[in-house]
Amino acid sequence: MEEDSLLAALQWQVPDVGPVPFLKSTDPSSSYFVILNSAAFFKVGSQLEVLVHVQDFQRMPKKYGGDYLQARIHSPKLQAGAVGRVVDYQNGFYKVFFTLLWPGKVKVSISLVHPTEGIRVLQHLQEEKPHRVYFKSLFRSGRISETTECNVCLPGSLPLCNFTDLYTGEPWFCFKPKKLPCSSRINHFKGGYLKGLLTAAENAFFQSGVNIKMPINSSGPDWVTVIPRRIKETNNLELSQGSGTFPSGYYYKDQWRPRKFKMRQFNDPDNITECLQRKVVYLFGDSTIRQWFEYLTTFVPDLVEFNLGSPKNVGPFLAVDQKHNILLKYRCHGPPIRFTTVFSNELHYVANELNGIVGGKNTVVAIAVWSHFSTFPLEVYIRRLRNIRRAVVQLLDRSPKTVVVIRTANAQELGPEVSLFNSDWYNFQLDTILRKMFSGVGVYLVDAWEMTLAHYLPHKLHPDEVIVKNQLDMFLSFVCPLET
Repeated sequence: MEEDSLLAALQWQVPDVGPVPFLKSTDPSSSYFVILNSAAFFKVGSQLEVLVHVQDFQRMPKKYGGDYLQARIHSPKLQAGAVGRVVDYQNGFYKVFFTLLWPGKVKVSISLVHPTEGIRVLQHLQEEKPHRVYFKSLFRSGRISETTECNVCLPGSLPLCNFTDLYTGEPWFCFKPKKLPCSSRINHFKGGYLKGLLTAAENAFFQSGVNIKMPINSSGPDWVTVIPRRIKETNNLELSQGSGTFPSGYYYKDQWRPRKFKMRQFNDPDNITECLQRKVVYLFGDSTIRQWFEYLTTFVPDLVEFNLGSPKNVGPFLAVDQKHNILLKYRCHGPPIRFTTVFSNELHYVANELNGIVGGKNTVVAIAVWSHFSTFPLEVYIRRLRNIRRAVVQLLDRSPKTVVVIRTANAQELGPEVSLFNSDWYNFQLDTILRKMFSGVGVYLVDAWEMTLAHYLPHKLHPDEVIVKNQLDMFLSFVCPLET
């Protein structure tokens, strides 16, 4: 039932029109937006509405929706920014809603990430070509070695090795080597990306500088003036929102300000040491949470990495501060994972790792599992999160004082090829599922999605340090909240 409701909530309204020629697809350069009621000045806290009208390459208005847009407001001089909520009216018009959260001159930016016609292609790939990233394993015994292809699901009727996890039931298979037993598997690695996935006509919908992450210009002014509220009105603005606040925060002077929560600044390594004293910190997941490990070990001199001899970028990694009794661990999640080479016996599932943790007030867990699931049907991700969630619930049940933090997905740079495997549109879906599945579970959320979209820096799979610092300030504020 949960899966059905998640999939229903993610139904992207793409019209069922036949094949559309490139000239009739969305052209960001001839589309435009208009700020509604832009003549008036606005007070901090009020809503701003923007109407977007999309047109094709023949400058004809489009009659259907389904484009993927991203929107933000920002004040470059103040290093301030926030995201907007897009509503698709299914007729070529979109409305974007912003909450104005700081005074000054505020500029609106809208971009087309993919046209509807590109989204249709991405949907098709998601359902029909989940093997477009493929994986391999080396099997070795004595002098004989063989490499075979592996995945969540393999086509055809060749004999398979079944590496389905006994505890979580997570499926994983490799084609059986011709001469060796399945038990001789040595490692796991990314095989590569399938080429030639699209027809020439489909390729036209994925052109850098034409229709991938391109700005849509405004037909009039693209900014508004926002004036401060009177003192009487300001008191309740920051903390009055209920759960599910949108946007969840905003940047001001390059510092993230969550709207439901007072975030601390950890500008000095000593602040971090003081916060993490006597704690064990587990980081589980992909390379976007490995960034946290790298940031902490670089920024905090007392936190010294202990060399486990693990492969670079893969781990597991360990750092220790003996003086203050801090232990920091990083371990990658189980397959599918597109890392270079992970030894078979290091392929641990996050859920199983969580089941091995006692927990308590000195235990901190942070999890980021998203990027490596973008090429699969959503059901694969839902199953993985359900297993992780069950383990989180049990951990919080036996040790309620454990702090569990989830880092959401983030936006990244997109070109014609990356879009077919890692598009923000795929990750937006994963991110939506993650939020819904973990709401009400008692975990804290670091909203990396908004933190990349609201910032002025270009999107990157591994965001720049200023964004990572804000993520860690948020994370550490959950571990060591301000005494209120």
